[in-house]
Amino acid sequence: MDIKRDKYLNDLINRMHNGMIKVVTGVRRCGKSYLLFNIFKKYLLEHGVSASHIITIELDKRENKKYRDPDNILDYIESLIEDDEQYYIVLDEVQMLQEFEEVLNSLLHVRNADIYVTGRNSKFLSKDVITEFRGRGDEIHLYPLTFKEFMQAYDGDIYHGWAEYIVYGGLPLTVTMKTEDQKINYLTNLFKETYLKDIVERNQIEKTQELEDLINILASAIGSLTNPPKIEATFRSTIQSKISLNTIRQYIEYLEEAFIINKANRYNVKGRKYIGTPLKYYFEDVGLRNARLGFRQIEETHLMENIIYNELRSRGYTVDVGVVEKRGTDETGKEYKKQLEIDFVANLGSKRYYIQSAFSIPTEEKLIQEKTSLENVNDSFKKIIVVKDIVNVTRDENGITTMSIFDFLLKENSLEL
Repeated sequence: MDIKRDKYLNDLINRMHNGMIKVVTGVRRCGKSYLLFNIFKKYLLEHGVSASHIITIELDKRENKKYRDPDNILDYIESLIEDDEQYYIVLDEVQMLQEFEEVLNSLLHVRNADIYVTGRNSKFLSKDVITEFRGRGDEIHLYPLTFKEFMQAYDGDIYHGWAEYIVYGGLPLTVTMKTEDQKINYLTNLFKETYLKDIVERNQIEKTQELEDLINILASAIGSLTNPPKIEATFRSTIQSKISLNTIRQYIEYLEEAFIINKANRYNVKGRKYIGTPLKYYFEDVGLRNARLGFRQIEETHLMENIIYNELRSRGYTVDVGVVEKRGTDETGKEYKKQLEIDFVANLGSKRYYIQSAFSIPTEEKLIQEKTSLENVNDSFKKIIVVKDIVNVTRDENGITTMSIFDFLLKENSLEL
């Protein structure tokens, strides 16, 4: 089954021969190796690059263990570069390479080499590589399959596809599995045996139960405002744990570095400034979130919000939670001031969109509720309400657009409809 990942292929093509190390990051099993070793390699071969000029090394394979030594790998690569033609060097799981900074630095000095690496940890790779090479590391972050990519491989209509996607998410292997049991076992074991083990071993965590409890708390609270003190209170009240605030903050950072979760900060739209805490956390893949909770808390309204957040991120937007102040006078003549929330404020360069995720709008009262925060934003950027219902794209007298989740996710220009 061939899943096209055209956005990321184009990202790679646009960065070819730019004198930088292309660093492909992403949560484990999201398709980083497939992107470089299958999709990108196929592109190079189809565009006249000889197979002998594509040097690929998968450092996590047992037979390549010797190339984790910096001298061995440099000698090996040097032996394969036999002429002045362009070579493409692709290293998978580069975090397994000893003294990887020095190796990559040496490769940067090879005049006819274009370098691509993958890695599974943001702290180890994207931050360190970009810092180490002072702007010569160029990150491409690969997300699990979007709903549109998922539907390329799914054998069924969009409604059954949606029902599948909100439960099992977008890790590529799950799409190829035939039964629910296969998917449940795969995601459950992947979280426990791969992601958790990675984080525990990398950060030398001893109290693994506290980490697991924290993940469960965050998974249960997607789309809800929270912060470390709130989480600490939950630990004390429901688990009777005395975990410290610093430990909670540290564990959250580890989960972010492993691309398990992402945070959305709160942004005061009128004041044009960030507010501290609380903030929101979303999972990079909803299937992993559901697996962590034993597939028991499948709340479509919160999962839809998480999916919209991930879609915006995959399109390159920075995504915050919007806060807008409404002032008025109540029926007694008393002035009031209250804060209203906008689910997402999405920014990319000079573009901005205000987006509400509304699973359903069964009544006029609910419609007014969803529109109120958007109507209190006094600027000309586009305002969108995304609903689960099948509706035509409409725009009201205040310029607020309403569209279905399917139009939003499946149409590339959905933000401009």
